[in-house]
Amino acid sequence: MPALLYSFRRCPYAMRARMAIAYSGAKVDTIEVSLKAKPPDMLERSPKGTVPVLVLDDHVLEQSLDIMRWALAQQDPDDWSLVADPAGQRQLAELIAENDGTFKTDLDHYKYAVRYPAFTQEEYRARGEVFLRRLEGLLDSRDFLLTDHLTLADTALAPFVRQFCFVDPDWFWQSPYPKLQAWLKRFLESALFLNAMAKLSP
Repeated sequence: MPALLYSFRRCPYAMRARMAIAYSGAKVDTIEVSLKAKPPDMLERSPKGTVPVLVLDDHVLEQSLDIMRWALAQQDPDDWSLVADPAGQRQLAELIAENDGTFKTDLDHYKYAVRYPAFTQEEYRARGEVFLRRLEGLLDSRDFLLTDHLTLADTALAPFVRQFCFVDPDWFWQSPYPKLQAWLKRFLESALFLNAMAKLSP
């Protein structure tokens, strides 16, 4: 019996989980969740009530990174996990931790600046740019963040950079980050992303 993924199309955490699952070829049925009417079955299995949630035969995974790692453990044909590169694995973990920590906070403040009147939206954006500059530097001599091919880092970070971009697209596409812009554009046009964003009925 296939595993069951509770997802929400526009959630960046769910996006990266869906992409890892699709890449791995794992057999998973996806249920699109209405955030205003969350399925009782999902809440029974994961009372925290946030997506993504992956229901397996013997346990439940409630964090997107755990779901991604589970998927890659099934199959990782292009070595997203950088199995033979311990230094790359450390850098990968550090990059994702910074994305999910400081950058996610800066992104939320930038996106919902009206809720956080301590600073202006431009000031919150400037805080987020610290991470954008780091990514721009990583992309200086290659098309992907850590090596010459897509890895877990690219897939885990791209949905959040996408969200940062969409707060003010005019600003982003004219910002001084051409390498990052090209990286995000490739991601948004990739079959991996487009297929993961196919609409499902709730």
